[in-house]
Amino acid sequence: MKVVILAGGYGTRISEETAQKPKPMVEIGERPILYHVMCHYAAFGFNDFYVACGYRGEVIKKYFADFCYHAQDLIVSLKSGDVEMVGGAPPDWRVHAIDTGRDAMTGGRLLALRDYVGDGPFMCTYGDGLSSVALDQLVAFHRSHGKLATVTAVHPPARFGLLKLEGDHVAAFSEKPQTDTDWINGGFFVFEPEILDYIEGPESSLERDVLERIAADGQLQAFRHSGFFQPMDTLREKQLLEELWQSGNPPWVCKP
Repeated sequence: MKVVILAGGYGTRISEETAQKPKPMVEIGERPILYHVMCHYAAFGFNDFYVACGYRGEVIKKYFADFCYHAQDLIVSLKSGDVEMVGGAPPDWRVHAIDTGRDAMTGGRLLALRDYVGDGPFMCTYGDGLSSVALDQLVAFHRSHGKLATVTAVHPPARFGLLKLEGDHVAAFSEKPQTDTDWINGGFFVFEPEILDYIEGPESSLERDVLERIAADGQLQAFRHSGFFQPMDTLREKQLLEELWQSGNPPWVCKP
């Protein structure tokens, strides 16, 4: 199954990192967060990627064009100019980095890939969020209900520390736990190709224009995920993910 990754936004809320590169190329543990997202999918056997590029898309294209040179040793013949790559073990992925317009919205970027996704179901996610979603179970759930779209529902990370009070006594303190009452869109979609018929043009938002209409038509189902989920919208969230990576046991799926 093909995997579409939306990676074209400006990332204005983390402008400290995105002045010269798109947000999916911000590094966690010396690898772009986009690479971590791909590792998650590859761990479940999904390795055919279609990256919807926009703002500074050339940075994404160059990274993958040069990937093998960085991942392997080189033997260069200075006389002939021939280059032989040896050693290393680059992942067995196919990465399509496709320009979908600098200012297109998320729905418009998906529509621009119509000729690439084909006539079967495909997966879709954002290039700036990490999780422990069981992608095989997500796909099985989608196939079981027969609707056009599946969205992964996650609990939002809390913005503030949680206090458990017993009278005036603080019985427990938890620094920004994940809430367990509400559900939000965590991405990690599975779509039937007919979803593209709901997209009117480059200015269409996947979330506001497409998913709202699909839900109203009774064609959107939710796969509940109560495990780890963390987007990277701010510098603080980037630092949190970096700390989790440096712990040596990050809670997201990160091995291809």
